[in-house]
Amino acid sequence: MLYALFDHDRRIGESAATELDAWKKALQAGLISDIPVADEQGGQVLPPGLHVKQVDEDCRPG
Repeated sequence: MLYALFDHDRRIGESAATELDAWKKALQAGLISDIPVADEQGGQVLPPGLHVKQVDEDCRPG
């Protein structure tokens, strides 16, 4: 399984083996300023529109 960062429906990040690695690659590429953390209720605090999801193949962002 591979994961990548998306802004709404547009892929903007490189593929990674885990969700955490996808966030780390996005941080290193300057796409985000910090890796999201959990809020007090245990949910993730994400920048608006950004999310990591599973991708089928290792292709470049579009």
